[in-house]
Amino acid sequence: MSRNGASGPRVEWRLAAPLGLTYIAFFGAPFAILLGISFYADAEQTRLGLDSWLKFYSDPFYLKVIGDTLKLGVFAVAATTVLAYPLALVFRACGARMQRLLTFIILMPLLTSVVIRTFAWIVILAREGVANQMLMGLGLTAAPLNLLQTELGLVIALTQIEMPLMLLPLLTIMNRMDQNLVDASRALGASQWRTFFKVVLPLTLPGWVAGATLVFASATTAFISQTVIGGARLVYLPALIYQQATVLYNWPFAAVASLTLLFTVLAGIMALGLLGRFARTD
Repeated sequence: MSRNGASGPRVEWRLAAPLGLTYIAFFGAPFAILLGISFYADAEQTRLGLDSWLKFYSDPFYLKVIGDTLKLGVFAVAATTVLAYPLALVFRACGARMQRLLTFIILMPLLTSVVIRTFAWIVILAREGVANQMLMGLGLTAAPLNLLQTELGLVIALTQIEMPLMLLPLLTIMNRMDQNLVDASRALGASQWRTFFKVVLPLTLPGWVAGATLVFASATTAFISQTVIGGARLVYLPALIYQQATVLYNWPFAAVASLTLLFTVLAGIMALGLLGRFARTD
């Protein structure tokens, strides 16, 4: 018995070794190199110091870039949440054939290149694009709106691009939800809104946390969408990293910005995880 017990953990360690070595090789080692480069004091990497860190975190412009990046992720999560829950409820109420069709529609953005999707949104959001033509045709605006190179236009595009990342975890957890709980709430006299907030929302919270984590991480690092749709007027951490690394060749400063982006995304993920745990304990 003891021999089998002793050999068990050893086998588990051996099974986990390939994944651990891969993690060290493709994440741990580059992270260590990036961290080391960030402690060079100048772009020529001739001396060590904290100059790059101090310059980054003492400049209000770069602090604003961090805040704007976080805000973009929060807006993307909020927008996808508002649209994902009604779509998920409609999906759950449909028959099996319609669910297969909706699943294909949901997965279509993931099957299309992000470059193609982003440039398609340029056509939609342009001053002569579909969105403005529709708004003027409905009489909601007299002149074309400036949607490109604005935060609103970028959030609209990211909402469609990131929607599958929110919907798929939400649909997975919602399909496991016991319909009897919803029926019992309605039978006891609760309205549809009360049933949603008191029954559906708490039960589907783990799926929302998973989807929100994916959307936040993807939206804050969406370099192509941020650059093409946001343009030069909107500066986020991915574009700042690209500029410092490939245009100015300031690798230490780019390393600081890269580590800041990593810590920013991790902070958002941890906050979402804590929110999910706090809600479940309540």
